[in-house]
Amino acid sequence: MKANSMTRKLTLAAVFSATFFLATNAFASDSKAHDEHAEEKIMQVEKAPFGDAKAGKAKVATCAACHGSDGNSTNPEWPSIAGQHPEYTYEQLKMIKEGTRSAPLMAGQLNNKNDKDLKDIAAYFAELEGKSGEASADTFTLGQSIYRGGNTETGVPSCAACHGPSGKGNPMSLYPDIAGQQTGYILKSLNDYASGKRTGTAQQKVMKEVAALMSDAEKEAVASYIRGL
Repeated sequence: MKANSMTRKLTLAAVFSATFFLATNAFASDSKAHDEHAEEKIMQVEKAPFGDAKAGKAKVATCAACHGSDGNSTNPEWPSIAGQHPEYTYEQLKMIKEGTRSAPLMAGQLNNKNDKDLKDIAAYFAELEGKSGEASADTFTLGQSIYRGGNTETGVPSCAACHGPSGKGNPMSLYPDIAGQQTGYILKSLNDYASGKRTGTAQQKVMKEVAALMSDAEKEAVASYIRGL
């Protein structure tokens, strides 16, 4: 059983590493081949906003109590959502409204919001500027090591493989921007993933596998490191 478990862990790490390596090289190759069209593609993305941020501003009055008037939470247990990818914020709001993601403090907050409202709210917060904090010096080395390189002995893949070296995530794959996120919230999320309390999307299923392999010390160190990104 132990051998099978270790094989599964190493396989998971290998898959993550290989996927990230191949995706990075494929992207680099494609960028060189189509460099002349890069600016055009960016322009096209910019012309297709996700939701109406101006309309969203009028729909977030109750959000400030927990997430801050500028989208940056002052409570370490509550997430900051300023600057978050609107696609991700929308997905989470929709899940909370439908009951597929448990968020007791938000119970009833979205009952009177339709799909357009959720997109407008997500667009509004996406335009705000996120703020980072400071990582603990005591756990910085471990946090940086796990975030950037994972733990090959236990099969923990690097966080950067999905969230990027700077923690900005990937909106196309619905991996959130976690740079500067509250330490307490990241730690709670990792524990919820590990216990199976938080599940739902394909990305969250991946996080469950990853978090379950992490030690408590690794979770705490990574959470602190992310706060400082």
